[in-house]
Amino acid sequence: QVQLVESGGGSVQAGGSLRLSCVVSGRIVYEGGWFRQAPGKEREYVGGITRLSSKKYYVDSVKGRFAISRDNARNTVYLQMNSLKPEDTAIYYCAADSTSGIEYPEYRYWGQGTQVTVSS
Repeated sequence: QVQLVESGGGSVQAGGSLRLSCVVSGRIVYEGGWFRQAPGKEREYVGGITRLSSKKYYVDSVKGRFAISRDNARNTVYLQMNSLKPEDTAIYYCAADSTSGIEYPEYRYWGQGTQVTVSS
């Protein structure tokens, strides 16, 4: 059984930083990705990373502020979030194993989400 467990969410002031972690158990992670969903809005793809970190993808709104990385020895995918803005407030979900790459992904496995709140 594949399980994804996110951690690292919390509350921070605008301009601050947080790092989210996603530990995957039950299988080797290939592509890893992050999504977010703000109240009253549709889920938004934040970005993804390939198995050997050779390729990364980010949505325009987070480019230059967020960075995705991974530690394959720990089967963990990270999302480093810097220069946070109030509009980054959302529940953040990690996902694993896309059937269609990381730019237009269809991920097979999902975590339960972790709340990120950015105050002005």
